[in-house]
Amino acid sequence: MFTLPDLPYPESALEPYIDEETMKIHHGKHHAAYVQNLNDALKDFPELSAKKTEELIADLEVIPEGIRTKVRNQGGGHANHSLFWTIMSPSKSALKEGTLMEELKKTFGDLAAFQEKFSAAAMGRFGSGWAWLVKGEDGLEILDTSNQDSPISLGKDPILALDVWEHAYYLKYQNRRADYIKAWWNVVDWPQVERLFKF
Repeated sequence: MFTLPDLPYPESALEPYIDEETMKIHHGKHHAAYVQNLNDALKDFPELSAKKTEELIADLEVIPEGIRTKVRNQGGGHANHSLFWTIMSPSKSALKEGTLMEELKKTFGDLAAFQEKFSAAAMGRFGSGWAWLVKGEDGLEILDTSNQDSPISLGKDPILALDVWEHAYYLKYQNRRADYIKAWWNVVDWPQVERLFKF
């Protein structure tokens, strides 16, 4: 059985950038629903329930066709949110000089240029979805995906993720997605992103 992970900080910890009420609903309702629905989809498949979520969505072709869409949506929702909580922190952090900074400079020019391109991907995602910084065989890449699709299904390793579903920001920002994206940079846990890059 899959379980809802605890937040690594109190629900109010990301204020004022992400409000407490949004965190309560986003984590305690939306993410919890993905976990419950994934468990329901796999209840007759104990061999699949024994796998990690990332393993399930990494090779969707082996998932029985009758539950494949549910596993893609619910498993993706579980995996995406489980990462999302961990790459944010109430402790203000900066990306220090090191391997990730060097790679960002090599790929995008500098950190500001990367943030601009990433924010543009988040803004450009029509409807619900995610913006990602991923690493793959060709280095770093910015992606955006629809709904709960994950870069893991594309063979990419996500190291930074931004949820742009309306439930992630609407209580505080209403239709001002750009304001939400700008505020979100204040809670990115750069040391954790660096760890994921090195992993």
